[in-house]
Amino acid sequence: MNAPMWLDLTQYLWIIWLVFVFLFIVVELLTLEFTFLMIAAGSLLGGLGTNLLGGPWWLQIGLAAVISGLLIFTIRPLLLKALKKSADPAKSNVDALFDLGGRVTTRFVEDAGIVKLDNGETWTARLARQAPDAALDEGDRVVVTRVDGASVEVAPEGSAEAPGSPGV
Repeated sequence: MNAPMWLDLTQYLWIIWLVFVFLFIVVELLTLEFTFLMIAAGSLLGGLGTNLLGGPWWLQIGLAAVISGLLIFTIRPLLLKALKKSADPAKSNVDALFDLGGRVTTRFVEDAGIVKLDNGETWTARLARQAPDAALDEGDRVVVTRVDGASVEVAPEGSAEAPGSPGV
């Protein structure tokens, strides 16, 4: 009786490397942070490249891991820096409200009132905790110190509590 012939799976490793590369690229398209792109490149160069050159399976895995690691720690930071450099530096949404000036439209009663910010938006406002004894009347200038949900905390413009003003 003949001994059963076992398939040598190492002859099909090139298919496994191609599947890995494809899967890593798909995951990269979902995450968009360049990590899986670097792993895909390492798998392609180190794994598949070594396989096509006839290297053993352990060398393929080792080179794929080393090349992926090198790419992650060298090329990825450069790509992320280039990506952020082209981003719009202007603040938006809630971030744009900090240090924004405004004018009191309704007198503050019990540390609460309404302000119209310099961007044209009207917000309910509370007096900043750092300036509890400041009295704000209609027409006074204020500066946003904090955003808390649907209201802003404000301090009188020019006071030591206002973020853009020099301290006393």
